[in-house]
This record gives sequence, structure tokens and C-alpha cells, in this order.
Amino acid sequence: MSDVGPPPGGDRLFLWRDGSLLPADPTAPTARTRLSLADSWLLSDGRVRRIDLHRQRFLRGCAEVGSVSQETAAAFWQAALGTLPRAGDWFPRVELSAGEPVELRVRVRPSPARSGTVSVWVSDTADPRTAAHLKGPDLDALGALRGRAVERGAQEALLTTESGVVLEAGFASVLWWDGDRLCVPSPELPVLGGVTTAVIQERAARLGVPIGRRQVPVEELEGKEVWLVNALHGIRPVRSWVGTSMRPGPAHRAPAWQKWLAGESTEVRR
Repeated sequence: MSDVGPPPGGDRLFLWRDGSLLPADPTAPTARTRLSLADSWLLSDGRVRRIDLHRQRFLRGCAEVGSVSQETAAAFWQAALGTLPRAGDWFPRVELSAGEPVELRVRVRPSPARSGTVSVWVSDTADPRTAAHLKGPDLDALGALRGRAVERGAQEALLTTESGVVLEAGFASVLWWDGDRLCVPSPELPVLGGVTTAVIQERAARLGVPIGRRQVPVEELEGKEVWLVNALHGIRPVRSWVGTSMRPGPAHRAPAWQKWLAGESTEVRR
């Protein structure tokens, strides 16, 4: 789950045409048609964290959108891996636009700056998403919401239901600790299936850490260790809640989990 707008300069775009990827102008109008689906990840010196899970999510989304066959989507994905640089820090994104014409694209973008903690604005507006379980259609709306958070001195915005139940952040999943239990929003809620969240839960299960899947009001995060997690930043403990009187809890567990997650990247097989 992670995306921010591409940083200025250095972007490269490839379009899928007749079974291959061809270089294209990233500023051309056809390159900015509305997204039906997208997926992105941090690429550092040719290494990515759980690219297999990103592939699964993208192919599953393609099947749901239904505008390209699974064979085409898989071939595009494999070709996209071949465009990735082997050195430096990058934040590539694969895209599907299901309009007329259908477009499959890959953008190779320099990585934005990363941070180890995060300040979060608790949004006072309605959830702007129209397709919460798909990454892509709502990126512009979420970008605008994150812009409002930045105006208020935060880096991210927290999304909630109309009744105030915690969902996720604009570009990150939300996890928190309740005693020795690692908690995530209930899968019954409208949340995106985050790759980094899945990886963290896998480790928690291996370690015997109990996992709670809950529907909680924002107020229950008071004083707890809360993490925002995504493919770009990894694990970021919340250091402040903007727009509320809530106090963040001490991030005792984060350093060890951040260190573990940093070592989980593997070389991309093209």
C-alpha cells in the first residue's frame, strides 16, 4: 500500500504494445489517463521486499477489473521487471487504465525521501475512496487528502468510518499494539490488503505473537504504540496525532521490527 506522486525529473515510462514494453514520454496525455489499478514498491540496488506478494495483488486486481487477460497481465509484469535498474533507490509503479484504449504501463521513478517515524492528522472529512480494496482508482483523492494533512503539519492522514472506526492511512496500513497483541483493522472493514502488513503478520505468526483483527474507534489508539506501514517507508511508529488531544504511546517494539524488515529484501529475478 504505498504511493506518493512521482518526484520531479528522472522518471521513465514504458507502454505495453503488442507483447512488449516500449519507451514513452511520461508527460504525454495518454500517460496520465485515470488509473484503474496500480502497484508500487521500493527498489534498492536491485532488491525488493516480497515482490511475489505485489505480483499476486496486481494480477488479482487485473482479474477483478477484467480488461486484460491473466496471461497478458502476467507477461506484462515479467516484462516490467526487466525495466528495473540494478543500482540506486527507486519507486517503480505498474499501472492499468481500463478505459479506451486499455493501457498497461510501468513508471520507473526515483524513490522519494523516507522517514522512520510519522506524524498523523486524524481526518475530519468523509472517506474519499470509491474502491477501497483496489489500489489505483483513488490515488488522486488520497493525494489531495494527504496534502491537507501536510498543510496541518502532519505527513499522513488517518481514514475512519463515519462512526470513527480506524481504517487505514491515505498511503499506509495501520497496525497497533494492545499489550502483547498485534492488532490490525478487521478484514470486514473497507481496507486495502497491504503487502507490508501481510509480511509483518507472517512474522508475528512465526513468533507466536497473537494477532487481533478489530474494529476500534480512534480514541482507543490513545497511548498505544501505533505503526503506519507500507512498501516505501516500511514501519513508521506514530510520533504525534495532529488535530486531537491523543498522546502517542512509546515505540518500544518498532526498532527491532524495523531492523528485521530492512533485511527482508531479495534480488529481483527478471
